[in-house]
Amino acid sequence: MVHHDPRQRFAALALVAGLAAACGGGDPAPSGEAAPVDLTLPSLDQAGAAAFAALALDCVTKEYPYSVSLRLESADDLALPREMTPLFYGCYDWHSAVHGHWLLARLTRRFPAAEFASEARAALDRNLTDEGVVAEIAHVSRKGRRGFERPYGLAWLLQLDAELHEWTSDAEAPDDDRSRAARWRETLGPLTANAVERLTEFFEKLEHPVRVGEHKQTAFSVGLIHDWAVSVGDQPMRDLLAARARVWYGDDRDCPVDYEPSGQDFLSPCLSEADFMRRVLPADEFAAWLDAFLPGGLPATLEPVNVPQDEEDAFGHLHGLHLSRAWMLHGIASALPARDARRPEMAALAERNAEAGFAGVDPANYIGSHWLGSFATYLATNRGIRD
Repeated sequence: MVHHDPRQRFAALALVAGLAAACGGGDPAPSGEAAPVDLTLPSLDQAGAAAFAALALDCVTKEYPYSVSLRLESADDLALPREMTPLFYGCYDWHSAVHGHWLLARLTRRFPAAEFASEARAALDRNLTDEGVVAEIAHVSRKGRRGFERPYGLAWLLQLDAELHEWTSDAEAPDDDRSRAARWRETLGPLTANAVERLTEFFEKLEHPVRVGEHKQTAFSVGLIHDWAVSVGDQPMRDLLAARARVWYGDDRDCPVDYEPSGQDFLSPCLSEADFMRRVLPADEFAAWLDAFLPGGLPATLEPVNVPQDEEDAFGHLHGLHLSRAWMLHGIASALPARDARRPEMAALAERNAEAGFAGVDPANYIGSHWLGSFATYLATNRGIRD
């Protein structure tokens, strides 16, 4: 297998500094009216895709360092990560390994002839096996594991399933790739079904959403899960999330965005909620809901922040915060009327956060960047915005 040093690829990332520039612009508006805003990101070219793919190729089989969060019932529950979860054992933790595989699938689908694509196919073939799925299900079936990676990691697993599903019917994809995607999706099917079962059980019981800026946050994960449900046609999940959205968030007002961010956030609680609600509310209702939820202008607390350098702590989450803010602002603006006065402000703020986020993807810092390539790819490929 070809050795991957992602640092050799990151000269190409100079191009992504301009990715967010398309969030601004548009034709002049008549006097007194807001100009329409072009929210279409430029296409990610092959060089930029290779830089992001290099991060995932470097980590999906990298066993250490690794972080484990696990409830132990006895000494028999202890094992090496590769033995416990043989599909997703790299990239520092389970959920990062999942969205590392998602990244490889998404970029290979977009750039099937790229140099990295053959290595990405090999990595997916090597890791996504029937035997591995059996072991993964056994791992989460042990006592005390019902909540393993729920909801964040499971949301990314469903994003991987959605990507493979869409790939199988992508008329522009090579026949071999469509067949591979169908095979990988079939292999993962039992694990996907297990995830849907555990998530459904959780959401039906959850009376109050989790509003933090890290993995346990409800709004971010249900946004990804809703997109999966739309992609694969899972109407029961769509109906469940639409109903729970009104219970969790329907009456929310005056989100305290002035208090953001917390010191290790990689998600904005307020923007994540709005980005989810734009998926489930009719356009007019969403615009009115947003008036009450985020009244007035966007505060300075949503501007890019300084990120302290410390590999032993989670300050690097703030680089991901910049990237996720950018795509959430983009998503929220996309659901507003074309001449809504909030769109230009959101677009400009998204541009500033995107620039800061891309600058933070440092391949020399494994702890900080093993996962940032996925967030950068999500933004750069316009995932989460449906045509």
